[in-house]
This record gives sequence, C-alpha cells and structure tokens, in this order.
Amino acid sequence: MKLATHKNKKRDITIVGCGFAAVALGISLKKAGLNNFMILERSNEIGGVWRENTYPGAACDVPSRLYSFSFEQDYPWSLRYAPQKEIFEYLKHCIDKYSLTSHIRLGVEVTKGTYNDASATWSVTSKSGDEITTDIFVSAVGLFNNPSVPDIPGRDTFSGPQFHSARWDHSVDLTNKRIASIGSGASAIQYVPELAKISKQLNVFQRTPQHIFAKGDRANAQHYHSTSLWRKFLHRRERLQLFTRFEKNSRRRSSEAQTQKSAEAFEKYIRSLVNDPDMLKKVLPDYPPGCKRGLRSDDWYPTLLKPNVNLIDTPIEAITETGIVTQDGEHHDVDAIIYGTGFTPTAFLTPMQITGAKGQDLNHTWRDGAEAYLGISVSGFPNFFMMYGPNTNLSGSIIYMLENQARYITKCFKTLERGKARAMHVKADVQKRFNDEISDQLSKTVLVHENCRSYFQAENGRITTNWPGLMLDYRRRTHRVRKQDYIFI
Repeated sequence: MKLATHKNKKRDITIVGCGFAAVALGISLKKAGLNNFMILERSNEIGGVWRENTYPGAACDVPSRLYSFSFEQDYPWSLRYAPQKEIFEYLKHCIDKYSLTSHIRLGVEVTKGTYNDASATWSVTSKSGDEITTDIFVSAVGLFNNPSVPDIPGRDTFSGPQFHSARWDHSVDLTNKRIASIGSGASAIQYVPELAKISKQLNVFQRTPQHIFAKGDRANAQHYHSTSLWRKFLHRRERLQLFTRFEKNSRRRSSEAQTQKSAEAFEKYIRSLVNDPDMLKKVLPDYPPGCKRGLRSDDWYPTLLKPNVNLIDTPIEAITETGIVTQDGEHHDVDAIIYGTGFTPTAFLTPMQITGAKGQDLNHTWRDGAEAYLGISVSGFPNFFMMYGPNTNLSGSIIYMLENQARYITKCFKTLERGKARAMHVKADVQKRFNDEISDQLSKTVLVHENCRSYFQAENGRITTNWPGLMLDYRRRTHRVRKQDYIFI
C-alpha cells in the first residue's frame, strides 16, 4: 500500500511528528504559499510531548505568554504557567485556525527514510510497511519523545503497577497507596506534590538534588483575556519583558560572579524553607545553578517536608516483588512505582533509520554525538531538514527557536523553488566550523562544570542538545539562507 502523495506541485514535503515543531513549520509553509506538504504523526492524536505527558500537575515551566507563537499571542491562558491540557488545546487551536488539518495523517509511525541519489528523492517507510516518495524530508520529532526507564535489577519482578510519567496509567487508583517515585527532575517536581495529597506514603528516590527556584504561578483575571488593542499591547509588552529576562539570565552571559551570586541566592531561599540539617544535606546541590535544566516549583520543598513523604538519596540496589532495596540494605515496601526518569534527548531521531547520499547512515555519522548546521541541516543528507535538531535547546522559549527554524527551512524550500537544483545540503567544512564554534562556546559555560552531569550531554560528555548563546543570536544566524554554505545538486 502506498500513502497518498500530493500532486500538481513541483516538490512534495513530508514532515514527521505533529507537535509544536511541525505546526510551526506547517504554518510557515502555508504563509509562503507552499501547500504541498503532509505531516505524519505516529499517534492517533496530534500534540507530541503535550499529548503524552498527562501526569497530575503537568504544566509548562516557561510563562505561557512566551511559550506560544509570536503570531498567536492572545490565547486566554488561565494561569501564568499553562497546564498541559491548555497547551494541548492551544496546539489544536492553531491547527484549526491555520488550516493544517487536511495536511495531517495520524497513526503513521515512520521507521525509515532513505535518500535516492539518482532521483534526488526520499523514500519514507512506515512501521506498517507503507511507503511514500517525497522530494523533501523533515524531522520534527523533538527531543522528549522517547521515555528513559533505568534498567534496575529485578524491575520485572515487581508485582504492583509501574509506569513512566510520560505514559501515566490513569486506570491505576493511587489513593491511600504506598508509592515510589524514582527521579526528582522536571516531571517529578510537578507530579510528586499531587501524589503527596492522596498517598498513604510517598518515597521519592533522588539521584541528584536540583536547583528548584520559586515559580510564582498565578491565575489570570478575566480582563486579562480581553482582545482590545490596549490588552494586546500589554500582552506584547509582557512577552518582551519575559524574553529580555531569559536572555539576561542566559548561560552565555553568566560570569563566575553571577553564578556565585545565583548559588548564594538559591541557598538562602532553601534555608528559608528547610530548617532540618539532614534534609538540607539532601537538597543542596554540589554544582552551580545553570549546569542542569533550570526548574521552578512553589510546591516541591514544602511537599518534601510533609509527614507522609520520604526523600531518599541512597542509590537503588534493586527492585523486588514488593518494593525497592537501596544500597544500605534497607527494603522500602511500596504498592506502585513511577519512573520520573526523563527521556533520551541525545539519541536524536531514534528509532528512525536515516540513510543519506551514497548510503551514509546517520546513526553512524553521529556515532560521536549528533551535530548539524544550525541544528537544521546535515552534510551528506540532501533535502533533509530538522526541527529541534542538535544544539538548539536552551533555557528560554523553544517555541521562539522553532519559529526561527521554520522560517529558515521555508526559505531553503523557496531557494530550491527559485533555482534549478533538485536538492541541497550543507557543505562539510561549513558544518564543521559551525560546530567547532559552538563547542568552543559551550566549553566556557557552566554546563561543563566538573560536578555536573546532565541530559544535555552524550555518553562521551559532549553537549549535543543545547544552544550556547542568546535566542537573538540564533535568530540572526537563521535570518537568511547563505547559498555559499550549501551544495546544490
């Protein structure tokens, strides 16, 4: 069976994934008059990470006014930090408003993309064996689509329910149960306070303490949702203020003195909440703020002090039929286990198998760590582009970064439309210079602190996920397509 292809246009565009990245690109293409594209989504619903993460308390940790498209700013967010359900609805709102529905094919999981040198086209294969031939292939699968579950001895012997936070089993009633949460990162700090309200006992197994600052969330008053010119002005001013704040606090601008000041502020904040010396030892990190993802919560530390919550920082030895054994020999009886253990962001594009020109395997090309030019294009892979590719994540609004990527990729398509070439890919030396430059910038940031180990880094220690500079730097870099940077076929 062949998937339906678009006809009567010069070039077909196939986009894999249907979260914020694909929506940003789809809207950009339509605005440019490029309507010959389809978006393939493996699930039976759109939304990506905001479809899958339905755990209690799920919300964004970037203010809604900034975590939204610049061209769709006046959405009636109920809270300063939007909950998962509203972000999901916002995406559906954008899809409807900008007429993307007819371009979306649900239930199509792409497993393989193969470039044909003779025809300068891509063959995209789905898990069911269906195949589509397309001129341009775009990955918009994101970084946080594959949950990471640690291979703890005895995991398969546990008799109770266990699941990853991104695959929350809502059929399991956790009321008055003894619950284990393995992990204390971005997801755990949101669902743990909710579980503490209903559980008999909650054991939080922490590998590394985090810097978790106050969030300062609040509800938006009804007048905040007005669409008057004055209110729209206020929305844009708020967005600019948020943007400026994130830029000011970027890692690139964090001097040693600023880092020390931030560490002192954090310790002062913690000591104002926690008086117990033993608890302080558990929650104070031995690395500076900024080397891991910045987290925000108003509930995390107060929750740890509740009588039914136990923070355990002794490493886990094994899982048994009835609980968890730590390395000190203590057995913790639990009725359910939840893995708040994050994702595999450095394993870009997995499990797709991408084969480029002359049979190049992308997994082999990236054996020492993923890299691309602007996080978008890879040498030797003509007409293959990425959204949210290597080194484009940051402590700011990824939506802003995705808009820039969408505009840049659209300009690449327009460049092909205007020229006589069938395909384009970045020159190897251009890609190398770019990645050498950002690697050098990253080596001077707090991300490489000796005590820091984060999901930003590949196994060899190379930082393959994060952008080292300002959001405005990235906008400048992607403002136009430099033809001299590419090989045209």
